[in-house]
Amino acid sequence: MDLSDSLAATVHAARIAQDLSVNALAERSGVSRAMITKIERGEAQPTAVLLGRLSGALGMTLSELVARAEHTGDLLRRAADQPVWTDPATGYQRRALSPVTDGPLELVEVELPPGASVSYPADAYIFKTQQLWILEGRLELHEGQEVHELDAGDCLQLGAPAPTTFRNPTDTSCRYVVALVKSRT
Repeated sequence: MDLSDSLAATVHAARIAQDLSVNALAERSGVSRAMITKIERGEAQPTAVLLGRLSGALGMTLSELVARAEHTGDLLRRAADQPVWTDPATGYQRRALSPVTDGPLELVEVELPPGASVSYPADAYIFKTQQLWILEGRLELHEGQEVHELDAGDCLQLGAPAPTTFRNPTDTSCRYVVALVKSRT
């Protein structure tokens, strides 16, 4: 089973485990019932935005959703074993750096292509605290009404949950690490 098929099964299993109907998940996430059904059947390749909405509505981070799809449990994740997921809409790449554990910390490396932009609703951030560390390039981060211009070496702690847009305003890729600490709810 490839990661796309496994993601489909994982979304379905998480929804069922929470005793949510497709309608209830659609209402919570803002993703249409038809799209959720297509994702769960493996008929549609979800974008980063859709997976972010679904994972938030299911009470987990995007990284957790991907990690569950991978079915691993080792405390060491070698570079060669770190899965990379590419958003089919933007080319945004997300590498899960952390081992899959029940611990509260996750590290994710992101590469945002030149001119690309990815937006998430506020509820995608309800269960976590995040910091961004820019490795290469420039990132324009819209956090609610606030705009942060971040360059290589800059580190930013995100504030309270707000609609967020990650935008690369340059003609070169932007790479950054996201450190997420999951809240215990």
